[in-house]
Amino acid sequence: MSKKILIIDDEEGIRESLKLVLSDYYDLILTDGGEQGLEVLANAKDIGVVLLDIKMRKVHGLDVLKSIKEKYPQVNVIMVTGYKSVETASEAAKLGASGYIVKPFKSQDVLEAVKKNLA
Repeated sequence: MSKKILIIDDEEGIRESLKLVLSDYYDLILTDGGEQGLEVLANAKDIGVVLLDIKMRKVHGLDVLKSIKEKYPQVNVIMVTGYKSVETASEAAKLGASGYIVKPFKSQDVLEAVKKNLA
């Protein structure tokens, strides 16, 4: 049974883009914010990878990352951002992110990052 991928992003367009890239290969759960994403993680036992936006309206992605890694250290989290900065990438890595995808992303980059993190 394949593991599910949880997508946490407050932009519907990004969620839909990721869905288009990944839905042929993986089971997906899409959420529009950090609180909802953490709720899904609390109730789903087979999440293999989380694709997490850094800049969201209600809760910052790095705060969500911190919560995920504290409660579910086995889950790999790939940060998705439109703002590539060395500081943010470094902070995300320190908090336990296992990858970084910059918007606009290429389908192949997303597929490779997910495959690597599910291996």
